[in-house]
Amino acid sequence: MNKQTGTGVVVLGIVLLAAGAIMKYAITATTTGFSITEMGLILLIVGIVTVVLGLFILVSGSRRHSVITENVQKTPSGTSRSVESKDNLN
Repeated sequence: MNKQTGTGVVVLGIVLLAAGAIMKYAITATTTGFSITEMGLILLIVGIVTVVLGLFILVSGSRRHSVITENVQKTPSGTSRSVESKDNLN
């Protein structure tokens, strides 16, 4: 995965955190059979897990880079070009 994916997951986590906080702390309505505050708590927990996962993806995605080596040699029949590509997962 790359940095853009990690950023998107972090943003999703922040949105879930915001929605959960609003449902848990700002809404005072009562319902039967469904607790808005418990649903807000669930969204808060899922948001925290999502942010942590997104940060992990963001950090691990920044360590990956590709190395491309190009070698051009002149031969009697013209030039010869060889390209080598490696993924570095340090």
